[in-house]
Amino acid sequence: MITYKNLTLIGTSHIAIQSIEEVKTIIREKKPEIVALELDKPRFQALLSKKKYKLRLRDIQRFGLKGFLFNFIGAFAEKKMGKLVGVTPGSEMRVAIREAREINAQIALIDQDISITLRRLSQKLTWKEKFRFIKDVIKSLFVREKINFDLKKVPDQKTIDKLTKNVKKQYPNFYLVLVDERNKYMAQNLYNLMQQDNSIIAIVGAGHEKEIINEIKKWEYLAKKR
Repeated sequence: MITYKNLTLIGTSHIAIQSIEEVKTIIREKKPEIVALELDKPRFQALLSKKKYKLRLRDIQRFGLKGFLFNFIGAFAEKKMGKLVGVTPGSEMRVAIREAREINAQIALIDQDISITLRRLSQKLTWKEKFRFIKDVIKSLFVREKINFDLKKVPDQKTIDKLTKNVKKQYPNFYLVLVDERNKYMAQNLYNLMQQDNSIIAIVGAGHEKEIINEIKKWEYLAKKR
């Protein structure tokens, strides 16, 4: 968790029991006026819908072929890991929504539209990176390897930094689109929200926090120069 001025960022794992409890506890304690979520409107609606959305072949046109394949494989892998720990992916976001409504806080969706992100991924991701990703996912599903952290908990900062460094090296375009570009997008939205002087709690994936704060500081610097 990082606090900067009127913003508190909570880094979560979408399948960690720890994240569910942390989100619930902090929102109840701080009672923010705004709860910001690493979601866009389509994912927000899908998260709350009882009817689960299933990828269809026509989505290739929306996301691009590589974006479609990434989304399909990523969703499958996340669901499988969620079953291992007994947590439905996205549960911490559902809890954040419920707690925000309990205290009548404004809910802000700060992430880029998923279709834009996946189209960008389809454009930028090389087939070499794509095949490497598929290979790594398949290997993780069928080859038992020692995991150095508890899936029920959010990885510590040292582990996150190590994983981030590895992703940057192995999948540079993947990192550019899914992490770097989205950090900039979310930071701009949070910067705009911060100008209202309301207390804000933002729920984002673990590993996004530091870069989002750095990007917010850049916006503040630019604002001072105007």
